Amino acid sequence: MISELIKGGNCTLPRSNGTILIKHLSSTARDINLTAFLLDETGKVKNDAGMVFFNQPRDADKIAQFISPIESNGVTTHQINFSLNSASDIAKIAITLTEDNGIGFEGLNITAEIHCDGTVTQLVPLAFNTEKGVIISEIYSRNGQTKARSVWQGFATGLAGLCSNYGIEVDDEVEQVPKTVVTHISKPVARVSPSISLEKVSGKVDLSKGRKPIIIEKTAEITVSISWDSNTDYDVYALVYLTNGQQVDIAMFGAKGVPVLQNYKDAVCHLGDEVGTKPKRRGFFQSAIKNTICKEEIKIRLDDTIKAVVPVAYSAQSNGSGSFNKYNVSMLIDNHNGTEISISAKNASKNNNIYTCVPGMITNTPDGVIIAALESYSAPNSENRPKLEMGSDGSIKVLMDRGPKNNYK
Repeated sequence: MISELIKGGNCTLPRSNGTILIKHLSSTARDINLTAFLLDETGKVKNDAGMVFFNQPRDADKIAQFISPIESNGVTTHQINFSLNSASDIAKIAITLTEDNGIGFEGLNITAEIHCDGTVTQLVPLAFNTEKGVIISEIYSRNGQTKARSVWQGFATGLAGLCSNYGIEVDDEVEQVPKTVVTHISKPVARVSPSISLEKVSGKVDLSKGRKPIIIEKTAEITVSISWDSNTDYDVYALVYLTNGQQVDIAMFGAKGVPVLQNYKDAVCHLGDEVGTKPKRRGFFQSAIKNTICKEEIKIRLDDTIKAVVPVAYSAQSNGSGSFNKYNVSMLIDNHNGTEISISAKNASKNNNIYTCVPGMITNTPDGVIIAALESYSAPNSENRPKLEMGSDGSIKVLMDRGPKNNYK
């Protein structure tokens, strides 16, 4: 059975547990997050555990569970499973959506529906513009029944406003890099849009997974080095996405149907192997490595024909273990004008059968060079290269395991 609930309306749900799905058009220029606030009778959270989101996916009483968003056919689906336990002192779950890049929800066509015991309740959506936060719905208890309310209330202040509304103290301290005022949460960044608005940074920057993309000065030459503990044998190559939609692979070894190419028009060049060294510069997460490390470098001279460069670390199955966690893989991006960006593989799985890692993406824009930490990994036992693809919004996607299989090395 399917029913509709307009803004301000409420209905009784057949059970105390169910799922709420929120969908919208995918947009990599925006950072959209689903959060559930667990509230007592006063309408406030009891403590920080009352906030369920990507960095805290469930509460101790299992009243709400965050499910990672899924993108399919240009639509992103967010999900929260709920179970309003009558034995708990939580009286209400507020389901919210925030846009954390400061752009807002204009044109996203947000929809929401509640699935509960075979019934579907569609929350008739409203259009939003520059609002940065929205309370979509409330699931609450009333007279022994579990009910749902369609809210659709917008907040100009986004996540900070929602947190304050529900009694969570917001950290006004500015993060080291990038500069932004948020709570303590951080989210993995999978893609980056060239239209994203960022403040340029300089100096030594830790851009480990979970931080937002940053923009640095575009200089005549940028060097990317990927280093690792010398107890294994990795190889480095780069995928170059051109403005004409072509992908060029810069690699010292071939793949099925792809020849060896060390240099692309002197714009992207592999500088060859450099093994068993103690380099002058190390990524931040290599400081603890006591023995020698290996390093390979890519030289980049960005021009108007290059849209993005994606460095890749790879270890063939024939080399044995491919654990990015174990061997301290780290990428260092140097613009040779005082800025060094370090991205590590510290979040890597300890699975020894993962052979490809994409630490981050370098995107060429008229305003500077955007660096995004991806830390994307291949499927276990896969030796296929990633594939680059442009999204409908002009952003570049990294599709793991979609490219040709690397030749035996």
